[in-house]
Amino acid sequence: MNFIKTTEQTSHYDHLEKMSVKELLTNINKEDKTVPDAVEKQIPQIEVLIEEIVPKFEDGGRLFYMGAGTSGRLGIVDASECPPTFGVPYDMVIGLMAGGDVAIRKAVEFAEDSEEQGWKDLQKHKISEKDVVIGIAASGTTPYVIGALKACNENNIITGCITCNKNSPMSEVAQYPIEVIVGPEFVTGSSRMKAGTAQKLVLNMISTSVMIRLGRVKGNKMVDMQLSNHKLVNRAIRMIMEEIPVDENTAKALLNEYLSVRKAVKAYHGKRQ
Repeated sequence: MNFIKTTEQTSHYDHLEKMSVKELLTNINKEDKTVPDAVEKQIPQIEVLIEEIVPKFEDGGRLFYMGAGTSGRLGIVDASECPPTFGVPYDMVIGLMAGGDVAIRKAVEFAEDSEEQGWKDLQKHKISEKDVVIGIAASGTTPYVIGALKACNENNIITGCITCNKNSPMSEVAQYPIEVIVGPEFVTGSSRMKAGTAQKLVLNMISTSVMIRLGRVKGNKMVDMQLSNHKLVNRAIRMIMEEIPVDENTAKALLNEYLSVRKAVKAYHGKRQ
């Protein structure tokens, strides 16, 4: 199959430096509006990957995101938001990035070019058949990610990927590829723009849907969220008041005692029975 990097194709816009600020914003926004439609076309592919992840979690497995540059950072962001949002352990969803933690803030030269390092990084976490690994690369050509996915396949570990090019080398390796084709970027080759937005949307869909299927949301509320600041504590108090017929002081007392919306509500119903 032919492989053309649409993420590297020339922008539909030219002479950007001559545009007014309003023209720049309007045109960037015009391009951004196309991203959700591109994601929608991949819902069937996202669904089958999620259906593979849920039972792995139920069996004690973990989810790994792997990427480089913007893609790696997006994976780390999504992984880091799962514990505070859903109350899961910090080692349940793990983001790995070429170049390590240093690369989160500052690019590490040539870190993504090693086809062996990704698997080495996974081995540090004692990767096993219980786990799932999702590679993230707008280009679909990152050696760090592709090498890791190949090694996972050889070791009976489920693999998926999120890319923004059709028929990429990464898609050929991943068992469950997700290809969100967003076309050329407003600034030619700047895949932190539409491609990055597309990847973020897909990551939101994967982690949120998986956690809901695992029972980490009740109704539409984050009943297992960590109470890490006053805003979240106040939100938790309101959630308890909406769930059971108590006043604010009682809700606050229940939350202080059980330190969890779910546990507070469960304890209240238990005492009423």
